[in-house]
Amino acid sequence: MNAPALSQARCGDCPIRHRAVCARCNADELEELDGIKYYRTYEAGQPIIWSGDVMNFVGSVVSGIASLTQTMEDGRTQMVGLLLPSDFVGRPGREGAAYDVAATTDVVMCCFRKKPFEELMERTPHIAHRLLEMTLDELDAAREWMLVLGRKTAREKIASLLAIIARRDATLTPGGATNRMVFDLPLTREAMADYLGLTLETVSRQISALKKDGIIELEGKRHVTVPDMRRLMEEAGDDSDGGFLG
Repeated sequence: MNAPALSQARCGDCPIRHRAVCARCNADELEELDGIKYYRTYEAGQPIIWSGDVMNFVGSVVSGIASLTQTMEDGRTQMVGLLLPSDFVGRPGREGAAYDVAATTDVVMCCFRKKPFEELMERTPHIAHRLLEMTLDELDAAREWMLVLGRKTAREKIASLLAIIARRDATLTPGGATNRMVFDLPLTREAMADYLGLTLETVSRQISALKKDGIIELEGKRHVTVPDMRRLMEEAGDDSDGGFLG
């Protein structure tokens, strides 16, 4: 989306509309959101917010991926989460940012001025309820990721990350989740290694092994086909009953 298109875009035409914080808003509520929103674009590697900074906006990722990173006292950093399209950035009622947020790929964000958004939340139960749902989903995802990082093998970690991205991609496409999934991997192998706590060589080796075993197909380094999603879920060590999480 270029700058003119962004400035003229309306909430009703948004590609993440059905999953974003405004998913249940009626026409009048969307009109109010239109009045307090603006778009920001970030290039890959560019910081979006630093931990501890006062945030004067909240918003949703429209396209691209951002990372959440925490810095320890000795200067070491750990990527603790990924923000995918429709994920919410910022906490109404909280002044400062808890994590560093940076664009992993080129990112487009739909931002709302924080104070008017907080006032709108008080008058609009649809927004408050949807934000609570998203927060609980985020908590579930964090717990799932603790399992991935703490207990799974390297192969299971790679399979888990691919499954998470595939499932999220499916929620943003008209066809939704199917057993055969096709998506573009938004992360470099270096970023995957950083996020999973693996070496670059291990990531490359495990991806090659999944390809050799027919779990995934690769066109180039980024275009991924999963012929049988249930097999990928089994490789991830997850329930393979066919249910896909959003």
